[in-house]
Order: sequence, then C-alpha cells, then structure tokens
Amino acid sequence: MSRLNKTYVDVKCIKKKSTSKIRWMLVGYDLIVYVVVAAILLVLCGGMDKLSAIGKIQHVCISILCIFITRFIGKIYGQVWRYGGIQCYIRLLFTDFLALVVYLCLELMLPVPQIAFAKILLLVSLNLLGALALRMMYRYAYKCGNGETTKGKILSSLLIGFAGIEARNKKEIQKIKVAIIGAGRVGVCLAEELLNNDESAYIPKCFIDISEEKAGREIHGIPVCSEDEATFHKLEELGIQEIIFAIPSMDADKKKILYDYYKNGGYKLKVYDYPTIYTVGGKRHLREFDIEELLFRKPLVVSDERTNVYYKDKVVLITGGGGSIGSELCRQLAKMCPKEIIILDIYENGAYDVQQELKIAYGNRLDLQIEICSITNRKAIERVFEKYHPQIVINAAAHKHVPLMENNCVEAIYNNVFGTQNLVEFCEKYSVERFMMVSTDKAVNPTNVMGATKRMCEMIVQSASTYGNVKYSSTRFGNVLGSAGSVIPLFKRQIASGGPVTVTDKRIIRYFMTIPEASQLVLQCGAIANNGELFVLDMGQPVKIMDLAENMIRLSGVQGIEIVETGLRPGEKLYEELLVKTEELDKTDNSMIFIERDTALSKEEIYQKIQVLRDACDTGDDSIAREALRRVVLTFKRPEEVNKDIA
Repeated sequence: MSRLNKTYVDVKCIKKKSTSKIRWMLVGYDLIVYVVVAAILLVLCGGMDKLSAIGKIQHVCISILCIFITRFIGKIYGQVWRYGGIQCYIRLLFTDFLALVVYLCLELMLPVPQIAFAKILLLVSLNLLGALALRMMYRYAYKCGNGETTKGKILSSLLIGFAGIEARNKKEIQKIKVAIIGAGRVGVCLAEELLNNDESAYIPKCFIDISEEKAGREIHGIPVCSEDEATFHKLEELGIQEIIFAIPSMDADKKKILYDYYKNGGYKLKVYDYPTIYTVGGKRHLREFDIEELLFRKPLVVSDERTNVYYKDKVVLITGGGGSIGSELCRQLAKMCPKEIIILDIYENGAYDVQQELKIAYGNRLDLQIEICSITNRKAIERVFEKYHPQIVINAAAHKHVPLMENNCVEAIYNNVFGTQNLVEFCEKYSVERFMMVSTDKAVNPTNVMGATKRMCEMIVQSASTYGNVKYSSTRFGNVLGSAGSVIPLFKRQIASGGPVTVTDKRIIRYFMTIPEASQLVLQCGAIANNGELFVLDMGQPVKIMDLAENMIRLSGVQGIEIVETGLRPGEKLYEELLVKTEELDKTDNSMIFIERDTALSKEEIYQKIQVLRDACDTGDDSIAREALRRVVLTFKRPEEVNKDIA
C-alpha cells in the first residue's frame, strides 16, 4: 500500500509541477507583451510627455505592478485557457480595467511625473489586447493543430515550441468524424463537449443546418453547411463517417425524410437527446435511435397548470406503482410537489426501481413510501389506508396480458375485479377525496377475459359514484409505446435475434400513445373529474401492426428479416374500439379528452354481479368463471362474432 501511495504522490507532484510550469510560462509571455507595449509608448513615442529616464522607470514599475497584481488577485493565471470560454476573457477584461483605475489613482497620489490620460489608457488597453490575442492564438493552436494539414502541422509545432504541449487533435486520426444536424443551442453544446473532451471517440467536422444566416459561416472553427450543400460528395470530402441529429424539436416528418436520406447514403446515424426510457433527471447524451423514435410519431403536447395545482400537497396512493404506467404516474406526480407518494405493488423489483430513481432525482424533497402487497389482500390494503390516509387513490394495478388471462380467468377476476372493489370500499371507509381507475380500450365490447374484467371495474367505479362520498372516475386509453408486454419490445427482441417477426394477423390495427402522454392525461382526467365520469382519450390514428413490423425492420437496418403470420390468439380482436366518435361523447376543455355517456348501475345491481363472480371463482374453474363473466358483462362477446365482419 505504501508503494501505491508513493506512486500516487509522485504523479500528483508531477502534475502540479507541470501546471505550475505552464502558469509561469504564461506570466513570462504576458511580461514580454507588456515590455513591447511599454517600450513603444513610454520609450519610443515620447509625444508631449517629456519623461526622464527615472520617470519612465517609475511609470513602468507602477503599471506593471498594477496589471499583474490585479491579474493574480483575479486568478487569471489559475484558469485553463485551452478550454477558456467567454467568462475567462471577461474576467481578464475586468482585472485590467481595475488595474487602470488603480494606476490612475497611484499616479495622482505618488510623487511621480504625470502623463496624459490617453497614454495611460492606451498602455493598459494595448497590453490587454496583446494578452487576449496571445490566449486566443494558444486556444486556436490547441484546437486546430494536427498532423493532417500544413496549417495543422504549423500550429502543432508552434504549440509544442512555445507551450511545451501537444495539440489535442493529434488523436484526430483515430476519432470518428461526424456531421451534426442542427447548429442551434443543442448542436453547439454537443460540438463543444466533443471538442473539449480528449477522450471522446468523435470529432465534429461540420454542422448541417437549414438557417441561411448560419450557412457558410463557422462555429468553433467548424463549418456550417446548408442542407443543399451537405451532399454525399461534400460529406465524403470531409471524411464524415456518422451523422448526429441534434434538433430535439425537429418535426417528425422532416426527421423521417432526413433519416431515410442519410441512411440510404450508408451513414450510421445517432441522436443527441434525452433517453426514451423515461427517467427523472435524465440528461441528453449521444445514443442510437430507439425503435419508438423511428416510428416518427408526432409527440403530443400535454401541459396543464391546473392539474399541477390539484396534486400539490396531496397524499397520493398509486397501486401498481412499479409497472409501466404506474411508475410514470409516479414520475409525473413527483414534479407536482405532492405531500407524499405511496407506491403499492406486489412486484417488489419494479417498486424498488422507481423508488431509487426518484430518490436520486429528488432526494429528501420528495416523501416517498413503498408498500408491497396485493390489492386482493384486504387486511394488507386496509393497513395501508389506515397508516397513510391517502387523499387520492390511482388504481393502475391490473393483470393486463390478454392471452395469459384467457387461461387464468379466476386470477384475472380476483385481481382486477375484486381488487378494484376492495379499493373502492376502503376509499369510502377512510374518506378518500378521489379515486381514479386506469382502464383500457379492450373494455369496449370486450372479446377477452382481460377486457371484460376491466369493463366490470368501470361499472364498479361508476356505480360507486352514485352512492359513495368519494369522487370517482375512470380513464380509458389504448396501447402505450414501450410498455411491458406490448408488441414493440417483442418485435425488438425478434429483430435482434435475426427474426422472424411474428404478427398474429396482418389486418390487426391498434392505437398507440407514449407512456408520459398517457400518464399525464390520466392525471389531468382525475383533476377535472366531478364524479362518475368515464373518460376516453383520443389516441389519434390507428396503426396497422403489419405496417409497424415492416417499418421497424426497415428502420433497424437489419436485412433478411421475415414476417410470419401466426393466427389470432385466444380472445384477440382485429381492432380495438377506442374510436373517438365526437357525436357520441361529451367534450372537455382538453381536445384530447372526452367523456363516455354511460348509465351507472345501482349499488344492489353491482353487488349482485360481484356475488355471481365470487361464487364462480370459488369453484376454481376458469370455464365457469368465464361464463359468469359473460353473464355480468353483457357486452362481452366471442372474438369470432366481432372478427367475422372484418375484411
């Protein structure tokens, strides 16, 4: 250990000596600049000021002390000028201005011959100009010195000769040359990051931008090309190997055009943006395009200050808080400054992951609690209600996998239906202000067990709104991009393994929305609900799953992937009926949120249906439970009844 410590100390001493050497070298060069300026103004150019030899020496001593003492006080020689930004130059300007003021004061106070104010100003200003020029030349040589061009070799030689260091671009030959699409704030930040990081594997060689004002100019020594100028021939001349998209706000259609253009040109493409796995406090980084991005779906803008105000300082319980939707609800709520968030989930790993993410992002500013239990466990659920007394309950806990629930009907009813009923009863018992249920488009004329159980949940919640004291609402939406169990992760895995990609039927269509969009709209629905509403989200245009598979294969760049049609799975529909028919729905202030016109059942009717389901589930027979579900959910249809009419 002592040998390692000695080595560490030796390396530290070497670095310290190297830094000190460069610092004093810069002081020396500044002295040379000063001597040249002083010689010209005080010695060679006498002008009207007839200074004696002693007078000249006095003024030299005063000015040199003022300039260098203020620079040392301002820590000018403690800055790393090779990376110096505008703030470094402003500091130098300020310290020399201070030196000028001190110089003028000392000239008036001390018994020295006076010279014209203009000459003092000129002396300090020219010296400052020389110091600035020296630093700019040093930084320019460090950035542009290389072993490839004549200019680069000259700059590299000057840097070694005068500063004793090698140009940073000596390693450029091994670096990947990139073009950055977007010469705006994000693109320039990326270029600076790549230029200032010696360990970066990339070196920017040009910007590509649509702005005519920027085209033909340079940023940090990097040329800006217009889209018309950035031909394949031009990019080949610059040695471009990869192209980076650095315009987060770029229109989806425009991004698709550029992506296809450069992809067809054989270039590897990357994006500089936030991760698409939605995490709190994430930073922009350089990464591959994700499949969800390559769908080039226009993102929806969801923003409502009234929603933020509603959840502020509230105690919120989220069941299924570790799942895809539940965890994103937690992230969105955390931004709204709630009093406390309780994440309830039966799967501890998901709850733990979102807990750690939010702790890292918010620390002690967020009161976050985790409870591991099932919503079917009445004793455990009541303990949670009694312990926290939540003001808002959001039920995102559910079994949602369609084919799996077809073979596990009893479990689906227990979890989805009886679990929801448990929550409703405890909301009433513990005087919760608001209960919000996350539903699905599969609850509309369901053809599967999962959809039928969710429809039953909607009926339970609507019925409770007629006799309870809690404000109830349900929100219905379609598939979310990237959620657990969705088709996109499946296609990703199949493409990564070389195929084939399987679709159950080429005619299938589905609605898609991103997880943050869906979660924000759920929260907005809860905030605007009066009581008993069944909200329906406008999911936009439906997507054919066959088209989705073809696009994902094409955009992944993998060749030879087959698409195999496997046939509809048990309970699967060719289409989901979340079509927003505005003439059949009530509008809200948000153009994406509508209210379904539905008649609530009485408390007695709901309890009769629940008893039918409970008796059937007590048999443990999935077939009996499924038939009971058909009796209580009158819209529950067999898939063949619905699919036979689809061309």
